[in-house]
Amino acid sequence: MQTLLSTTPAAPVAAPTFRDAMARLGAAVNIITTDGPAGRAGFTASAVCSVTDSPPTLLVCLNRAASVHPVFLANQQLCVNTLAAGQEALSTLFGGKTPMAARFAAAEWQTLESGSPVLAGAVASVDCRISQVVSVGSHDILFCEALAICCNTEGHGLIYADRRYHALTHAPR
Repeated sequence: MQTLLSTTPAAPVAAPTFRDAMARLGAAVNIITTDGPAGRAGFTASAVCSVTDSPPTLLVCLNRAASVHPVFLANQQLCVNTLAAGQEALSTLFGGKTPMAARFAAAEWQTLESGSPVLAGAVASVDCRISQVVSVGSHDILFCEALAICCNTEGHGLIYADRRYHALTHAPR
């Protein structure tokens, strides 16, 4: 077997090519919320991932150019609300330029430990404090330690793949 070694560095992957490839990855749709001294804010995100269960930690990626960025960093707390099938309109609302008061007026909210808004009807809500922030490229990665969790066993999840929403359902048994 012959191994070929290249002495020419690989060309960097173009941003549009990378975005097109990432659009093919199915991901849960989440509304990330915060409330605190810097105010109430929320945005839609699919870049959310479990990190570890000890301590229970997840990560949320947030563009530093986003208008909500300073609010989240100042409050140092947030809630990851994983949307249920049928909540697509909320995702669109929180992903656009709609004023913050109108975003929150479109749904029912509760609170858990941190005081960040918890979405009624979400399949899961993880209330967190931000424990670490790491900057990579245009985004900050917020490492978030879970303070409280609320799960809804009634609904089914919602994912975003191929630039559109897909409702998850349980297969018949």
